[in-house]
Amino acid sequence: MKVYMDNGATTRVLPEVAKAMLPYMTEKYGNASSLHYMGLEAEEILDASRRTVAKCINAEPEEIIFTGCATEANNLAIVGACEALGEGAKGKRIITTKIEHASVGNVFKRMAEKGFEVVFLDVDSEGFVSAEQVARAIDDKTVLVSVIHANHEIGTIQDIGAIGKVCRAKGVLFHTDACQSFTKVPIDVKRQNVDLLTLNAHKIHGPKGVGALFVRRGIRLGKQIYGGPQEGNLRAGTENVPGIVGFAKAAEIGVRDMKKEVPRMARLRDALVAELLKIPNTRMNGPVGKNLGRRLCNNANITFDFIEGEALLMRLSVKGICVSTGSACSSKSLQPSHVLKAIGLEHEQAHGSIRFSLSKFNNEKEARYVVAAVRKEVEELRKMSAFRPGKSKSYYEERKEVLGE
Repeated sequence: MKVYMDNGATTRVLPEVAKAMLPYMTEKYGNASSLHYMGLEAEEILDASRRTVAKCINAEPEEIIFTGCATEANNLAIVGACEALGEGAKGKRIITTKIEHASVGNVFKRMAEKGFEVVFLDVDSEGFVSAEQVARAIDDKTVLVSVIHANHEIGTIQDIGAIGKVCRAKGVLFHTDACQSFTKVPIDVKRQNVDLLTLNAHKIHGPKGVGALFVRRGIRLGKQIYGGPQEGNLRAGTENVPGIVGFAKAAEIGVRDMKKEVPRMARLRDALVAELLKIPNTRMNGPVGKNLGRRLCNNANITFDFIEGEALLMRLSVKGICVSTGSACSSKSLQPSHVLKAIGLEHEQAHGSIRFSLSKFNNEKEARYVVAAVRKEVEELRKMSAFRPGKSKSYYEERKEVLGE
């Protein structure tokens, strides 16, 4: 049986999306910058797609800049804002959190190398950062705050409305990476006081290789790709018309079906988690209990004590089950998840964690298959482990002694 539960990494393209894209690869393949009729045809669908994506987040069409991916959009937002504002009279202080995606966190580290004062805010044990924390961190030299809307590993949904309100009141630009939350959590850039917002297509059942950056009207950014005047003279290069068409179609369907699909995915996620937590020595990372409603509907991140997550992942893969361990885009890394460490997990606990991320295509039969497979493989791996429950010393104490840590 094949079960794909790694939708936080990428998603299956909807048939409607593929159908919408096909004509712009095989028949209507003009360059949107060309003046002949095929170019004008491409420009028309590009404009229509821009209107569709803008409508999904209550933006204006001219505020949407299409990019090659979310990483590029995050770089344009952060580096572009720093270049436009950081040399001004205000200052060079920028603020983010310790649980950002690498395409934000690593950009902030790069800006530190360029002389910016970078602040990485702590989060609580469920991954939340408060608007009050942000307010306290902002001073008269601060030019930018970037806080991820919904975390890619533990599903924590931040109150970007409250954070945006603080930033707007203090005259500081507010950027949020909304790739995981888009079509799962309502987004209104005007009501939530967002200045810059990152989206992409492949997390919402659209194609890979296309993203978008919302840039509120009047905001100046230093462009990062030089060449032609495409995308409001902010992103040079021929637009990926088929990809953008697919992005718009996926966004339209996702927002349209949100009220139906989000509760369904949440119910399936809760059923899956309830059974997985019956396995001894397990816990769910991120929002739980009264805060479960502030967690992405499709996200479950579970720590299985006394095993290595990579070993469990590979055993599940042999059985046709796709999940992830570590951060979403770096499961091949041997480093423990910076997100899980930020919420207080020990090195070994982070390495024993698996993320299950669902989509509209998953069902109860698949969930039962996954639970049975996980239960069996965890039991087998614990039998082979040198670090087992039931010993006089704790797992972590004994591990440190055996490995000399």
